Amino acid sequence: MKPTDTSTSTVINPDGPQIECGKTGVTAHQDITYSSPTVSGKKLDLKLDLQVPKTTGKKPLVVYITGGGFVMADKSANLGQRTYVAEQGYAVASIQYRTTTTGSTYKDGVADVKASIRYLRAHADEFGIDTSKVAVWGQSAGGYLAAMAGATNGTKQFDSGDNLDQSSDVQAVVDEFGAGDLAKVADDFDSETKATYMAPGSFINAYVFGPDSTKTVEADPAANKAADPATYLGPDSAPFILLQGDNDHIISPSQSLILLNALKAKGVEGTRYVVKGANHGDMSFLGDLKAGVPWSTQKVMGTITGFLDKKLGN
Repeated sequence: MKPTDTSTSTVINPDGPQIECGKTGVTAHQDITYSSPTVSGKKLDLKLDLQVPKTTGKKPLVVYITGGGFVMADKSANLGQRTYVAEQGYAVASIQYRTTTTGSTYKDGVADVKASIRYLRAHADEFGIDTSKVAVWGQSAGGYLAAMAGATNGTKQFDSGDNLDQSSDVQAVVDEFGAGDLAKVADDFDSETKATYMAPGSFINAYVFGPDSTKTVEADPAANKAADPATYLGPDSAPFILLQGDNDHIISPSQSLILLNALKAKGVEGTRYVVKGANHGDMSFLGDLKAGVPWSTQKVMGTITGFLDKKLGN
């Protein structure tokens, strides 16, 4: 694997203690239907779980977007990290979104993220949410969708469904080991791996063109550009932090560097953190429980909550 350039990034050595939960009470709301899009002629109820700390005042909102290779979106994932963020004073929602298993594409996934934000703004009084302070936090496929949501502030291109009187704009983006320029997502890997990623019907191409398409992002630069968060960056885009391991074997570490450079070119605030020695942090769905350990350290999670505190004023 190609080594990643860290000259414009901050390197984190993920040593030291793990995060701990249980210091602040949290109220959990389960299986809230936030949107019901039509899929294959039938309504699909998309649900979210919400954790709200038992403290006074309205809470800034963090919408967590799980990974899953664009194939699955298990909103119950990563409970420990989500609970930790909630205990720092945030209402944390974890959302289900459409994937290739429902014949859906990235356009649907971005629409779902935005629908969840609009729903929670519409029900802010019910859950004690401060509607002026909203962040998206995604990992892997969720990191990609978080980047798309934050880049497209100020546009209505991906807004559809209910609560359209509410804004889907966000004030901060936390993108952990997410994809960006999909045609280059395997550029740091060997030629065989890259060929697998770029093959017709791969998890990348299926989420851009649909599961039954034979098109590829390499052969269709216009489609790749339309699916790239960097394409939408502008004055209204939210500030970003990008976090990625320098030993990521699922998403090329150069993906976060490409997006960092695009943020700088468009005048959007962005900082890239490289976690030393860390692999892809969302590998539990593949049976690798150890890959997530560096990502749940106080150092890494403190970087995330510190950024949220700064941008959401918590």
